[in-house]
Amino acid sequence: MRVNKIVWLGLGLATIALVVALIWVRKTSSKIEEPSLPTSITIEGPPLPTVKTPPAPESEPRETHAKDWPKHAVWYQIFPERFRNGDPKNDPTAEYSRVPEQVRSKWRITPWTKEWYSMDDWEKEIASDAYGSMHHRRYGGDFQGIIDKLDYLKDLGVTAIYFNPIFESSSLHKYDARSYHHADPHFGPDPKADQALIAGETADPATWKWTAADKMFLELVRQAHTRGIRVILDGVFNHCATDFFAFVDLKKNQEKSPYTHWFHVKKFDNPATPENEFDYDGWWGVKAMPEFSEVTDEKGRKNLDPEVKAYLFAITKRWMDPNGDGDPSDGVDGWRLDVANEVGTGFWAEWNDYVKSINPLAYTVPEIWVEAQDFMREAKFDGVMNYYAFAMPIKGGMIHETISTRDFLRLIEGRREKFSWDEALRHQNLFDSHDTDRFPSMLVNRNRPYFAKEDAFGYDGDLWAGSAEKPYLIRKPKPEERKLQRMLTLFQVAYPGAPYLYYGVEAGMWGADDPDDRMPMVWSDLQFEPQKISPAGQPARNDDINFDADLHAFHKEVLALRKKHPELVDGSMRMLGGNNQTRTFAWVREGARPQLAVFNRNPEPQTHTVFLKEWGQDKKFTPTFVSSGTLADVQVSTQGDALRITLPGWTGALLSTD
Repeated sequence: MRVNKIVWLGLGLATIALVVALIWVRKTSSKIEEPSLPTSITIEGPPLPTVKTPPAPESEPRETHAKDWPKHAVWYQIFPERFRNGDPKNDPTAEYSRVPEQVRSKWRITPWTKEWYSMDDWEKEIASDAYGSMHHRRYGGDFQGIIDKLDYLKDLGVTAIYFNPIFESSSLHKYDARSYHHADPHFGPDPKADQALIAGETADPATWKWTAADKMFLELVRQAHTRGIRVILDGVFNHCATDFFAFVDLKKNQEKSPYTHWFHVKKFDNPATPENEFDYDGWWGVKAMPEFSEVTDEKGRKNLDPEVKAYLFAITKRWMDPNGDGDPSDGVDGWRLDVANEVGTGFWAEWNDYVKSINPLAYTVPEIWVEAQDFMREAKFDGVMNYYAFAMPIKGGMIHETISTRDFLRLIEGRREKFSWDEALRHQNLFDSHDTDRFPSMLVNRNRPYFAKEDAFGYDGDLWAGSAEKPYLIRKPKPEERKLQRMLTLFQVAYPGAPYLYYGVEAGMWGADDPDDRMPMVWSDLQFEPQKISPAGQPARNDDINFDADLHAFHKEVLALRKKHPELVDGSMRMLGGNNQTRTFAWVREGARPQLAVFNRNPEPQTHTVFLKEWGQDKKFTPTFVSSGTLADVQVSTQGDALRITLPGWTGALLSTD
């Protein structure tokens, strides 16, 4: 989670500005140290580099082991409120969504296909532009809509879904939960009955009931499993909402509340005075998100308060083994953990042990934006959301090209090699998420230097499209930018680690950072209004945002490569040179049928040379996949022990042995 979620809580602009400034200072004050690069890596060619990652042990068969499913995963992130409205009868109400009183009578669910920057009449009464009212919009995405589209995901090649929070919350993003033991009632079929059913529940699991929304989510999990798709949930175990059931009791009963230890209370209210002196710690000072209490445990580690920990363990078991029979097959397959490095590793180590006791095959992954290998191991996570060792190097080396081809390869390989080979294969290799601008829009803005600097190469920088001082272009990607998108998607599929798609990238979606990265999913059966309105005086446009069938077909084909060529999943990795002048590079994923991946970041055709004799490989390579154009566009020739591959500009290709 990043600070942009705070905007949706309806805080004052001054508070938002202060928090944004604090977070930006926080992100930039701890300089991201570059890894020390192994001197054995030679990225220029020739001569050929000698670095080689180890193959899987020969004693293990190549087919997927149950414990290795994260290595074989194709991840797809779903933001539930914006994925699909499958049941308009359960749409959120203005009251539940905390819409301002003065417009509640006029407020309505925003039509799914409406132009993003256009404003309804009720919005114009509370804001001067769309950015001032978007956090009050609801589009009605729900569990039924997701169930309806599981076949779409399976057909695309998705094998694992990460859901942004599904838990009970009035916000659109759900990172400020009212509870973690219930799904949001408006994601299910009967919101009114659900809210009545759960009245009076406490932290005691014996008081918890299964609502209609809870049951529908479990049905979603069941149907995903029947299609070979695993599911992980977003756990926000650092903070909650002010209407979280325990905090509500604390506010009401003050020091007499049974939940006084759950939060760090600075001062209780004195009923003898007219003022309300009640004060407590909020996430980064934001009172709308009270932080759970942290303690130092008997081992000297940071941990959560024992009562909070007991509650979080209980909800973990509830969603992982819903019927409590010891068989976790009816529950979720793991967790993504929000702001994980803001919770002590003492808690995470114990919690991860508990998760594995419920389901030894479960996968847990932290949100972390900095060098993560030590934290990951100490906290006992299985992998990481690979911002630091994948997304950021891509941003600097392949999108903005603020570093050379060779330095890019040194950087991404150096960061990868901070992890063991087994760890690296379990990472979620992502370009973007709900916390960043969308990948295609990164490409549109690739030549804007104020988004390319700093050690993270401007990744997730101050990317507000409403800024007139630092314009972030929100236009539709041009064909050449789509070409680069395809090339980098092949890179993602062929590189060690599990490819990760943010919803809609395969359908052509683009957008700036939050809130523009959370537009409603485009579907082929819906006709969307064109985007004509541009914020901050950006150029006029008439952008067709409808479903991109060609781009979808490309993603389906490129994702299938991992199943077709298992070497792309766990085959050992050998770099085969990079050239600063041509801006080309290659690597091979070795195994029974080695897969040679070659890339040309140059807009013009270029030739990359691989020396087979030094590599010790005498097999013939034939193009089997190209990111754009046809296989005939990939020219392969040999001269002595030199294999020469000529590619069109901004193109990647996969070559296989006969």
